[in-house]
Amino acid sequence: MARLQRRLADFAAARNWQPYHTPKNLAAALSVEASELVEIFQWLTPEESARVMDDPATAHRVRDEVADVLAYLLQLCEVLGIDALAALDAKIDRNEERFPAPGAD
Repeated sequence: MARLQRRLADFAAARNWQPYHTPKNLAAALSVEASELVEIFQWLTPEESARVMDDPATAHRVRDEVADVLAYLLQLCEVLGIDALAALDAKIDRNEERFPAPGAD
């Protein structure tokens, strides 16, 4: 994860994009890319959505949009100093407390 964040930062630096990579802009870009991912699934039935990776062209689009979402999320975490994996781990801990598994007393 750290290697990918460094690679993204180097890519942006080589193009002098850092002034535009503010938390606000990165969060907005993340939202746009997530919407582009949703668009692929928008009118599919649940069954069709489960088979989306069977079509090579659609699978390629899904992988690209997932990559875009992850890239902007990692860049946002880099700018804000968030360890994404630690944040996720802590969130899972909180969710386990908020939503205990049935029968887990």
